[in-house]
Formats: sequence, C-alpha cells, structure tokens
Amino acid sequence: MRRRLINSTLAVVLVVIAVFGISLVIVETRTIESSAQESVQSEAVRLVSIVDSRLMGGERVASGVLREQITPNRYAKIEIPGRAAIELGKHPAGEVITATQKGERGETITVVESRTTVSQEIGRTLMVILGVALLAVVAAVFLAVRQANRLATPLTDLAETAERLGSGDPRPRHRRYGVAELDRVADVLDASAERIARMLTAERRLAADASHQLRTPLTALSMRLEEITLTDDPDTVKEEATIALTQVERLTDVVQRLLTNSRDPQSGSAVTFDLDEVVKQQIEEWRPASRSEGRAIVRSGKQGLRAVGTPGAVSQVLATLIENSLMHGDGTVALRTRVTGNQAVVEVSDEGRGVPPDLGSRVFERTVSGRNSTGLGLAVARDLAEADGGRLELLQGYPPVFALFLSRDADQAREPREP
Repeated sequence: MRRRLINSTLAVVLVVIAVFGISLVIVETRTIESSAQESVQSEAVRLVSIVDSRLMGGERVASGVLREQITPNRYAKIEIPGRAAIELGKHPAGEVITATQKGERGETITVVESRTTVSQEIGRTLMVILGVALLAVVAAVFLAVRQANRLATPLTDLAETAERLGSGDPRPRHRRYGVAELDRVADVLDASAERIARMLTAERRLAADASHQLRTPLTALSMRLEEITLTDDPDTVKEEATIALTQVERLTDVVQRLLTNSRDPQSGSAVTFDLDEVVKQQIEEWRPASRSEGRAIVRSGKQGLRAVGTPGAVSQVLATLIENSLMHGDGTVALRTRVTGNQAVVEVSDEGRGVPPDLGSRVFERTVSGRNSTGLGLAVARDLAEADGGRLELLQGYPPVFALFLSRDADQAREPREP
C-alpha cells in the first residue's frame, strides 16, 4: 500500500508538471522570440532616427560615427540613395532575426541578429524550468513518502490489533493517528477489545464460580449416596433418596442461577418463601458432614419468618457459610434467625478463630482468603445475596458471625415487631 500511495502521488505530480511545464516552455519560447524581434526592430528604428537627424543637419554619416550606436553581436546595413552602403558589424551565419526600417530621406536600414542568442536564452529558461520541476518532484517524493507512512503505519497497527484480538489478547491499544477515518476504526477496535475482555472475564468468572459453587451440593449429594450404599433399611434408603433428589433439584437451581447471573447479575427471580424451610433443609443437609467432624449444627431465634428472595440462592449462601464454618471454624455451628426493621436476618457463627483483623471487610473480595482456599465462596455468596436485593455482611470477626439480610414479606413486616 505504501508503494501504491507513493506511485500514485508521483504520477499525479508528474502529469501536472508535464502539462504546466510544456505550456510554460511554449509560452516562454514565444515570449523570448517576440522580445528578440522587438529588440531588433527597435534598434532599426533608433538607427533610422539617428541617420535622419544627421542627414537633415548636414552632418556626415559614416561607419565610424554609427558603430557605437549598434548593439554588439548585431549587424546593420545602412543604404542611402546615391551613396555606398554602410555596414556595421559582421553579418551572422545561420538563422537570423532581421528588421528593416525606411527613413524620411529614403534611406533603408537593416538590422540582423543571430538566432543563436535567442536559442541560448531559451535554453537558460528551459534549464530554470527543469530545475524547478526537479525540485517539485523531490518535494513530491518527500511528501508522498511521509503521507504514505502516515497512512500505512496506522493500518499496520490496526491490522496487528485485529490479529491480537483474534489470538485472544483483548487489551485495547488506545492509539490515535490524527486521521478521522482511521481513528474511527481504532475506536471500534478498542471498543470491541473491551467487550471481548468483559466477555472473557465473565466466562472465566462463570467457570470459577461454577466449579466452586457446584462442589458443595455435589459433596452433599455424594454423602447421601454413601448413606444409601451403607444401609439396608428400605425406609432409610427412601429417606436418603428423597433428600438426594432434593439436592439434585438444588444443584439444578444453582446451575441455572449461575447462568442467569453471568448474563445479567441484576436479574433476580425473588419470591416470598418460608425461611424456616430453607434453614431446616441446610441443617439436615450438613448434619452428616458435621457429625463426621465431631461437631454439631444448632438453630435458634425467631421462627415463622417469611422472606423475599430466591430460595435456591438463599440456600446456596447459607451452604457457603456453613461450609466455611465446618472447614475453617471450630466448635458448634449456630444458625440464628431474627428480625431487624423490615428485614429478616440469618446469622451463621462458630467457635473458631474467626476472620483475621487484617482482612476485615475484604473477606468478600475475590481471591481473598485467610485459610489458603480459593477465596471465591464468600464473593459468590455476596453476589447471590445482592442479586435479589439482600446483602451479606461480616458482623463480628471473633468469634466469626456472618449475617444474611433479606427483605421480609410485606404482610408479615406490618405485624408488631419484637420488643
């Protein structure tokens, strides 16, 4: 492309120089020839005037007197009736320019100049024109190369940016080139790069969230299946299978929830539900795991609460908090429900060392963990809570107390509050 731009620019310049140069040469040649003819004619008129004035005054007309009146390199012949012709200078050879003038006394004066002088003047003019044309070509080459680089370099950069996008590197370059059309293309590529970066981030986040969030229900489901394999009691098998089916439904709900959040984190599916049922389900689900650790899960606080949210998301948040208590905490895991204002609160606590003071509220940030874990659980749990208008907070670092705040059912919220 660079070569094409240079060649096209030079072609235009050469055509312009050729058209105007040839026209200028023709005009200058005619001007020089006309000027030379007028100069010879003017000299003939001047010599006639001098000869007439001398003849009228009775003065002598001789070559010695008139020799100084003629321009060097020119030839003049003065013919006076009844006298011998007077010749001034040497008659030039070859092509000549001639002017003849008659005087009032009948004299005839002929002035001759060699055309070589005119040709030399035309040659000097052509050299000047050629020099100017050469300078114009050099300037055109310089400007063409500069303009070609100005246009080709941005296109090369844009091609590299597009190639980087195709190879999976979505970093925008934020380069602008001072050309409106190229800057527009750069804007579009940078915007595309930012969109691709957001999409890749969302996909990676979804993969990380899914791998973390699915681990908990799969673990619980695995424990239920183990319970089934270890018992021969049909009632126990039926009970454990029912619980396992419930967990499969919850697992499906978790997957659907993750996909929904990945498309639109603010798209909630909140409904009014019985908070006691969700808390009871989580306690039953995690009781086998707590027993295997030699620990207990207890529940206290106000019962009969109805909250607004997505039951599956609330279950997942509570499962994350309980799992953290079993994995990183110690002693009894306690779930306590209470009411504050128009919100229902579920607190999850244990008797462990709690959250280090240097973490504080950063414990909800992704990749932040005080126990060498992935750091995703609490971050995803907070996102799930906020998606339905709730919130997840760390009320106390030691012993650790996490609280899930949910909006209460509107009808229930109008009932008298606890003293």
